[in-house]
Amino acid sequence: MPAHRSPVRVRAALAASLAGLLSMTACAGTGGNARTEPAEASGDGVLRVGLILDNTGDNAFLNAPQLAAAKAAIQDINAAGGHKGRPVELLPVHPDQDTAAQAKDLAAAKADVAIGPTDSSHATPAVDILSRAHVPLISPANTAAGLSTSASGGYYFRTAAADVAQGPVLAKLAKDAGAASISVLYQQGAYGKDLSAAVTDAAQQSGLKVLPGTGFKPGDAAEAARSAAKATPDAVVLVARDGAQGALAELHNAGVSGSKVILSDGAFARYGSALPSRALEGARAVIPGQLPTAAFQGKLLAVDPSLKDVSYAAETYDAVTLAALAAARAQDDAGRSIAANLIPVSGGTATSGAGTPQAPCLSYKECLGGLAAGPDINYDGESGPVAFDTNGDITTAAFSVFTYGADNNPTPTGHETAGHSG
Repeated sequence: MPAHRSPVRVRAALAASLAGLLSMTACAGTGGNARTEPAEASGDGVLRVGLILDNTGDNAFLNAPQLAAAKAAIQDINAAGGHKGRPVELLPVHPDQDTAAQAKDLAAAKADVAIGPTDSSHATPAVDILSRAHVPLISPANTAAGLSTSASGGYYFRTAAADVAQGPVLAKLAKDAGAASISVLYQQGAYGKDLSAAVTDAAQQSGLKVLPGTGFKPGDAAEAARSAAKATPDAVVLVARDGAQGALAELHNAGVSGSKVILSDGAFARYGSALPSRALEGARAVIPGQLPTAAFQGKLLAVDPSLKDVSYAAETYDAVTLAALAAARAQDDAGRSIAANLIPVSGGTATSGAGTPQAPCLSYKECLGGLAAGPDINYDGESGPVAFDTNGDITTAAFSVFTYGADNNPTPTGHETAGHSG
């Protein structure tokens, strides 16, 4: 569910107040990897959680579910005893500020961990500021593949899967439906290029024949659609975002429609009458994450009865819970300690092939009991398994599968998982 937001002005007073803090930490830089390096206890005994809400305009609705989820997680953590017997605090939020201003505000407020932002393009300014302040940043929604190698010094994590993680799932959907060959029609740009390559690689590894793929620009997909149709593949995987509707219309015009079409998450939408009748009947699409349980939805509504959407709520809840578990494992609330302990509490490993993970624990309270029995636990939360790797990426990604009806609208029909070794 990609989102694009425009920034607002930075408050000069906050920028000035943080200048001294950054000057003290700049000499330390962000070299090394805080995810895997030992950290000495340096916290003040109070675990403070910050939230970056970077959604504005038409996407402002995405702020509410993340805020509700963070509050719900902290309520559950505090009900289980908080951090070392003291309540975990959620710092005030400032969605009226841009990402950099919010990050500076959180660093000045002595946040021990920050959750956010939503938009992948907003990650870099937050990472630049918070990593120098030694505050780990856990995004519940960033999916850009390039963020796996972000220069964060090990302070950047995400509970959302990278875009390319859906590549094997899209290939599997084609093969499971009986396809022996596919073609990938992709929108030009980083998203289309990276994901189409992931689909191609996964399809070839699964034994599918991959016919030549074609790129297109939004609003100019006719030639690419005709080229894909001419190759006569058993299925066409469409990797697109804002150009998806036009590409689907052109595929339909070229004779490729219905169950022969598989859509990436960026192309997922309720198309209805915007496309010819039955154009997508039988088509399948994936979106990251799993549908929230009724119990979790109830928990969110208890926090915010006016909530209309639950986008990224599960990933936010898990980010907060993982941070608290990392602090519990370290017996320290400092950002360095949290960053150094997120991998082992998530069921991940700092080395490849490092053995079988612990049996999953499903809540903060349950996982605390696991920590009392041993140093490593495996938190599987509302968004599913996490298991961070040394890049701060999740290694097992859950996806919901949707199938389109004759009305060109999707309904949930299943789920898939994809993973990689850390």
